[in-house]
Amino acid sequence: MVKFYDARTEADLSRVEAVLKQAGIEYSVSSLSGRVVSGEIEVAEEDLPKAEELLLKNR
Repeated sequence: MVKFYDARTEADLSRVEAVLKQAGIEYSVSSLSGRVVSGEIEVAEEDLPKAEELLLKNR
């Protein structure tokens, strides 16, 4: 897994998760801080180009 995106808010995290789920891309989210609602999203290295392309299309 490689770092893909740092979500800044819960809404941002939900948006990116929805894009990845819709495309069938597996991902993991790790919380950056217990108090801050955000997270670092990781995807498989082979899925990174597709995930980046989808995120750019769904801004």
